[in-house]
Amino acid sequence: MKNLAIARRYAKALLLIGKEDGQTEQYRQELEKFAQLMAQENHLADTIANPLHNSGDRKQVLQKVIGKLNMTKVMSAFLLLLFEKGRIGFIGSINDFYQMLADELKGVVRASLVSASALTSETIEKIRSALSRKTGKQVALQVEQDPGLIGGIVTRIGDLVLDGSIRTQLLNMRESLKRGERA
Repeated sequence: MKNLAIARRYAKALLLIGKEDGQTEQYRQELEKFAQLMAQENHLADTIANPLHNSGDRKQVLQKVIGKLNMTKVMSAFLLLLFEKGRIGFIGSINDFYQMLADELKGVVRASLVSASALTSETIEKIRSALSRKTGKQVALQVEQDPGLIGGIVTRIGDLVLDGSIRTQLLNMRESLKRGERA
């Protein structure tokens, strides 16, 4: 839990800087690129974040990565601050929080849609539009498939879960039968 609070604090700090200098989207892209690189390249992430390696060498590697990615001065300073404070290992969580906060700033809400079978792009767009009307915000929809649902869809927007899956309906029916209720 403490790690999430740390990640949220750093993400908020970077967002405030982005709001002040108008570079929120630039920082979003740079942070995402760096976080993805660290997630994909385990050896690189270990080299930079592992305190068992020499601190000076780790910092040099980080500076070379920053240079190769052509980061802005603010993002370079931010990443070096994370390194100095021993927080560079939280980069994935910091990125997740930053992306969410930057979306909120733009009036975009993230939602997930899980369906039992593949949906047409037209159907996905209709669902996205309905969610946009319901929330009053632009919806960025992540679509996944889970045959275990048997049929129907499950949609999540923040804490709100709209479950129209056949699996859940069957589970509810089973619970009703156990209690002796009529379906």
